[in-house]
Amino acid sequence: MTEEPGSVVNFYPVSLDVSGRPCLVVGGGPVAARKVRGLLECGARVTVIAPSLGSGMEALVPRLHAVERRPYREGDAASFRLVVTATGLPDVDGAVHADAEASDVWINSADDRAHSSFILPAVFRDGTVTVGVSSGGLSPAFSSWLRDRLAAQCGGVGALAELLGEVRARLLQAGLPSDSVDWRQLLDGPLPELVRAGDLDDARAIVDDLTHE
Repeated sequence: MTEEPGSVVNFYPVSLDVSGRPCLVVGGGPVAARKVRGLLECGARVTVIAPSLGSGMEALVPRLHAVERRPYREGDAASFRLVVTATGLPDVDGAVHADAEASDVWINSADDRAHSSFILPAVFRDGTVTVGVSSGGLSPAFSSWLRDRLAAQCGGVGALAELLGEVRARLLQAGLPSDSVDWRQLLDGPLPELVRAGDLDDARAIVDDLTHE
């Protein structure tokens, strides 16, 4: 569905499990290669369709499910769960979008909000923790700027999440409800700063006390 110029869209934030699922990227340039890397990091089974591949995409070929070195053809998008088009050619990206929409396939057209059924946030990852920032498609540069500043303040969140996950698992194993711990109070205490500073022994001592009370 194409939005009206100037319209505001309230996006529904979601984290997709694309592991093992067929995803298509149309385009062989650096932008397409960046999209492919993001999908591969999440375990997607990626097919690339492009007449030619740049050096960045060529380096990814061994990790791809399939590469078809040809122009996009009508109907190609229909057999995939998710499609990204990044050719930089309005006619081609528009054709991919039309195919995906006709087949109820989620489609992102790089730097073209009007021809996307989903947009990609600027992402910071630390272990299992993912922080995504979106400006609703208004300014990708602002999203990246804010992402970088949040990342600078979020050191150690991956290790912190892992530690809390261990505590939650122990509580459940002991037959205790996970809400038997005041998680907000715990996180508002010294624990996050201990993890951030690398004092994992002291951090673990704090959470161990929770499961031995």
